[in-house]
Amino acid sequence: MATRALDLDQIAWPVNRLGELTENLALKAGLTARLVRLSQPPEGLRSSGDTEIGAWLDNAAGYLDLEAEPVSAQYNDLDLLLTAGGPAILKLPGVRRTDKPIDEWSSTHDPSFLALLSGARGRISILCPDLRIRRLSLEALRALLTRPYDAYLAEQIDHVLLDAEVPAERLQRARKAILRDQLGSVRIEAGWLLRLPPSAGLHNQFRHAGVYRPAAIMLGMYFIQQLLSVASWFVIGRGIFQGHFDMGWLLAWALLLLSTIPVQIIVSDAQSELSMGAGALFKQRLILGTLKLDPEEIRHLGMGQFLNRVMESEAVEMLALSGGFTALLSFIELGLSVVILLKGASGSVSAASLVIWAILTLLLLWRYYRTSREWTDAYREMTNHLVEEMVGHRTRLIQQDSQGWHTDEDQELDRYLKLSENMDHIGVLINSFITRGWILVGLAGIALAFVATNPTPQALAISLGGVLLASQGLGKLTAGAQSLSSLANAWQQVRPLFEAADRPRQLPALGFTPPRRGESPDPTVANQAQVSQETGKQALVQARDLSFRYRPSGRPILQDCSLQISPGDQLLLEGPSGGGKSTLAAVLTGLRAPESGSLLLWGFDRQLLGVEEWRKRVVMAPQFQENYVFSETLAFNLLLGRRWPPTPEDLEEAGNICQELGLGEVLQRMPSGFQQMLGESGWQLSHGERSRLFIARTLLQMADMIVLDESFGALDPENLERALQCVLQRAPTLLVIAHP
Repeated sequence: MATRALDLDQIAWPVNRLGELTENLALKAGLTARLVRLSQPPEGLRSSGDTEIGAWLDNAAGYLDLEAEPVSAQYNDLDLLLTAGGPAILKLPGVRRTDKPIDEWSSTHDPSFLALLSGARGRISILCPDLRIRRLSLEALRALLTRPYDAYLAEQIDHVLLDAEVPAERLQRARKAILRDQLGSVRIEAGWLLRLPPSAGLHNQFRHAGVYRPAAIMLGMYFIQQLLSVASWFVIGRGIFQGHFDMGWLLAWALLLLSTIPVQIIVSDAQSELSMGAGALFKQRLILGTLKLDPEEIRHLGMGQFLNRVMESEAVEMLALSGGFTALLSFIELGLSVVILLKGASGSVSAASLVIWAILTLLLLWRYYRTSREWTDAYREMTNHLVEEMVGHRTRLIQQDSQGWHTDEDQELDRYLKLSENMDHIGVLINSFITRGWILVGLAGIALAFVATNPTPQALAISLGGVLLASQGLGKLTAGAQSLSSLANAWQQVRPLFEAADRPRQLPALGFTPPRRGESPDPTVANQAQVSQETGKQALVQARDLSFRYRPSGRPILQDCSLQISPGDQLLLEGPSGGGKSTLAAVLTGLRAPESGSLLLWGFDRQLLGVEEWRKRVVMAPQFQENYVFSETLAFNLLLGRRWPPTPEDLEEAGNICQELGLGEVLQRMPSGFQQMLGESGWQLSHGERSRLFIARTLLQMADMIVLDESFGALDPENLERALQCVLQRAPTLLVIAHP
């Protein structure tokens, strides 16, 4: 036991060195090249749970331009996590009481951690506190992480094995088999994966994701494939010009042809691997960019424009890979063609003709791109109008005269058809003229050389092969360029999402522990100037001289606005439409930043807490038209702001709140209960049921303060009374916005 304790002291990091662990692990794993000197965790983190430690780790990783993602694994899948999960920070289990069920275990020690670098072949690399790398066996590390789970059943298993009289040499193997059978589905909260965020530079992401490897294999193999093709031509030509074929040369030609088959398979496999790897990184970046968009940036967009962006994002992924590959491979073929033509009958004349023809091809392709851009704009405009009219079709049926349904459609269609005709004309010209025209030019050069210089048959054959290879390359160039043209048009829609991912996170300071949600901060930490003079309590929210306007030159919506909200307050904010009620709520909840003035939560400003932490503590149910029921399960729609996947306790509390809000009958009618799909293609909720769903979603977020923006307007008197009673009992601090 002493040896084991000594070994654990040598490899485990204490919580007060968690910042040093994170930074050195990132450096050793090659995730960062700069030294930031992260501050160490505050003293209060020693007694915090996994949620608080994970939040601190994620913020610390953010200062390194990384992210710390919580990870868990089932008991039987822990080996896979340890082997392939590095770099990761693993939390060591402490001494746990074994007289309670697994779900009720509680740690009784200060948390300690392991720095997992990598794993392979049953050996795991660990970064020790002395910054040395030590290799442990997979079995030893697994036993260390599963020790409390194994101990819970150890006594019972030993009794069973003793009664069964299992031979001593098989005891260990039998014990492991029983543990895996009994604990196989138990989920172990292992720790946190240290990863590059989707906003990281593409070079770093490609390098760590291994994208460059298949790209290099694909290009190298394709170049070899072209060399094999040229070599097969050489063998055939040699036999033709000698007037007979030796068996050896025939076998060499057959071998060359057969060699192209595995090379082509390798090229296809590498292209598929590259497409999947690069496509996954691209989608992750677009999703992150979408989440980082400011609400005002997309408020003016309609359903059709959203649909266009989704469609164009898919187009960018496919076209970038297919079109980019094709264009790149075409340049390889054209380069080889120039070399071959220089060795042929017409020499530099044919090579120069190919270069000039390629330039003319690029000019024609540029004209195609400009025409396709105009066509794409017209197509998007028509799509947007069509989707908007489809979404509002029921309204048009009831309220719009049928004679006005197709106004301006003829003009849009006429413009679209003219642009389509023009683009098709250029496309036909490119597809028919570029390759065929080059063959005529190339043959003319060979004919000129034949008349002027009387070249050898071998030189004529080489020139003819160069012309044909160049024709193939020009065909790929036109196909790739047309795909890249569509890519450039689609990029106009996708670029705002892609660039939004680069926006920096607003991270809180690492030197303090935010107060637990729902609890007042330590008075020695909070700003004492923010204590309410009426109640003597720390103010929850204090705003002073807030000003806000939507545009720099617009009129101020809020001007010199000051207020103070104490814990437990239940406030009603009334005012006319357009008076700034919802704008004030958006500022208080962190959705918008004030133009001037100060805004504090528990005595801390947004820079200290960070925007993400602020939005977790002050949450809002927006107005009905700005809230949304996702095409997902009822459980997801209720708990998306709490955590996912949910715990049994989360689902139990969600059920209790639904009962209190009068949604219990709706839940009972759903065949799948919490797993019932909602949304346009799922279970349809009424207007009032949606309003109560939005209220339940907000209450389940465990916030310090809840803002309800006109959330009761669609409720009948009976459900209104239920909802008010539920909200008043459950909201720790409440601000309700309503019309007079």
